[in-house]
Amino acid sequence: MARRLGILGGSFDPIHLGHLRSAEEVRETLALDLVYFVPAHEPPHKPQRQLASGRDRLAMAERAIADNPAFRVSAIEIERGGVSYSVDTLAAFAARESDATLFFVLGIDAFREMQTWKDVVRVFELANVAVTSRPPHAAEPSIEHLPVAAREAFCYDPATLSFRHRTGTTLQFLPITGIDVSATAVRERARRGSSIRYLVPSSVERYVREHRLYRSGEANT
Repeated sequence: MARRLGILGGSFDPIHLGHLRSAEEVRETLALDLVYFVPAHEPPHKPQRQLASGRDRLAMAERAIADNPAFRVSAIEIERGGVSYSVDTLAAFAARESDATLFFVLGIDAFREMQTWKDVVRVFELANVAVTSRPPHAAEPSIEHLPVAAREAFCYDPATLSFRHRTGTTLQFLPITGIDVSATAVRERARRGSSIRYLVPSSVERYVREHRLYRSGEANT
């Protein structure tokens, strides 16, 4: 039987409990064998914001998932450099894991911006797509904002409450348990020197503190 692999991209600046809980629920719901966290080198939708270094974000992600054998961290986008486009990452995974079934996992906010993505039509050809809700709003099963070429490739399957692509992949919407924490809020608390305990794994909290990440007036390297 083909392995079922989840691919979850993002800045992970830093990775927090919301990311981890979302990935765990998606893994369980979709019966995934592995979930890959893929930190972006340069997110195309956040060109102006200074990120913590790729080295630091990879290190935090590795520490965050260390106790979950179903979680992995991929450095593919960090190592590739430049702007990190999901279609390129999915193509690389598809080539490397040719016998696997891929599931691209993203939040509802990112999904609603997909019409601006590079080669979005091909994204749906390369992998199944799972859209998670972001607390406190449930993900609505709508594709009206997608480019016409993408919309026309789907038909709705009421039996599974999902959209089926003409290539055989699916697009589905998954409600998840709400953990109302954001990386922006974590960074702001760290900048002020406030506690980020219980917002991120203890190993990440320790890394942020020891490396003085996100502190006001200090460069993150």
